Amino acid sequence: MTNAHKDALFVLIKSLSKSEKRQFKLYVGRLGVNTDAKFLALFNLLDKIKGYDEKIILDSGIVKKSQISNLKAHLYKQILVSLRLNPVNQNIRVQLREQLDFATILYQKGLYKQSLKLLDKAKYIAIENEEKNVAYEIVELEKIIETQYITRSIPDRADELAIQAKQLSEQNVMTSKLSNLSLQLYGLMLKVGYVRNDQDYKNVEEYFKKQLPKYNIDDLGFREKLWLYKAHLWYSFLIQDFLSCYKYSNKWVNLFYENEKMIQLNPVFFLKGNHYLLESLFYVKYSSQFKETLERLEAQVTSKEFPQNDNIASLAFLYINANKLNLHFLEGTFNRGLYLVKIIEYGINKHKDRLDAHHIMVLYYKIASLYFGNGDTKNCILYLKRIINNKNLKMREDLMCFARVLSLVAHYEAGMDYHLELQLKSTYKFLMKMNDLHAVQKEMIKFLRNLGSIYPHELRNEFQKLYNELKKYENHPYEKRAFLYLDILSWLESHLENKPVAQIIREKAMEHTR
Repeated sequence: MTNAHKDALFVLIKSLSKSEKRQFKLYVGRLGVNTDAKFLALFNLLDKIKGYDEKIILDSGIVKKSQISNLKAHLYKQILVSLRLNPVNQNIRVQLREQLDFATILYQKGLYKQSLKLLDKAKYIAIENEEKNVAYEIVELEKIIETQYITRSIPDRADELAIQAKQLSEQNVMTSKLSNLSLQLYGLMLKVGYVRNDQDYKNVEEYFKKQLPKYNIDDLGFREKLWLYKAHLWYSFLIQDFLSCYKYSNKWVNLFYENEKMIQLNPVFFLKGNHYLLESLFYVKYSSQFKETLERLEAQVTSKEFPQNDNIASLAFLYINANKLNLHFLEGTFNRGLYLVKIIEYGINKHKDRLDAHHIMVLYYKIASLYFGNGDTKNCILYLKRIINNKNLKMREDLMCFARVLSLVAHYEAGMDYHLELQLKSTYKFLMKMNDLHAVQKEMIKFLRNLGSIYPHELRNEFQKLYNELKKYENHPYEKRAFLYLDILSWLESHLENKPVAQIIREKAMEHTR
């Protein structure tokens, strides 16, 4: 049996809504000869079965084994054509591509004037909606047609098209350079997380300055500014300059609110910008603005005007719920956030085909932290195991490191001393392998390792020593990242003041209320 999630056709069919399935059958049935087509029979079969099994297909008699690959490819293509015709998917970008296709067909038939008229309208719409790649393609086709059909209605037509092509090309090159830089920085963030030392900082800084193209902000359009802010944002995240993260994510989001039609055309970028703005606000502890931004995002996403499709639904689920958890962390209201666990588990299962492993692991870590803050170390450990048992070390190495450190603390809190020594050895070995053993982690491991030789009446004094030692790193440029994943200081304060950790965090939240 083939894994359902690895068979593209099966996953595509299972992703279709009832209306999309109905439209596909109407599309296929537009010609009577298709009603008994093999690909429609295969569609109906795959729609009914719960898991992809090639044996079931062959036993049905629909197709021979030698033909199954071609039939699946044909069905896949027909579904995509049907989806393309769906009004839900008819956004500006698709419509422009369609107009370009129509103009090409008219040109090939020798209907130059009609083709040019269509292209001129499409070009105007493309430029208005910042679709400059399509606009450039349109101008290039216009240039080809003009060489065969000389129009005398517009003087200097050749010069006009040449200037347009040059301007659009320069803008697209700028967009490409900025998007490449943003993507590389994002990949670096996923691979190793924040900079860990002066050498890391120097490498990132040199790379950023070298790759950042020269620009005049007044010459940049919406799309160029968007990629510029994204590049600055990822650079700021990497070097842990969270005020700059806030600055550029805020610019990113405001860019959309200043150009509201772009929300309709680029809803994914709008969602991502809000997510990073919320993440920045979380790191700088602007709780009131965090709450306001989250409420505004929810209102926007649930409005009738906001675009709806499967990808948007998955991202909205991910970003809104991750930040609802963050709000409870900010306010120390861990018990009030427990209702989110079932919602998130349901959502992960519902959207699993569109969520990557990295984002699922981040949600698990947040749930583990929620349980830890609520004093439920058993469930905390269960969720951390899902991360620790993930063997894909390429995925957010820093997240996996701190999952192990939090697991150590949770085992201690749970009184599971018989597991602690094994956990300590395993964590130490892992951190050494990742080259990620830093001062905060060293102090934590040393403290936990020495617990067995500490008398009960000495425990408070040892907690105080550890607190004093770690407090020095709270604002350290590289060590402070430990406190982003686990509020170790609040945990220590809870032991020193004999209060629940949630109460300590709530008291701090009151002090940071802005």
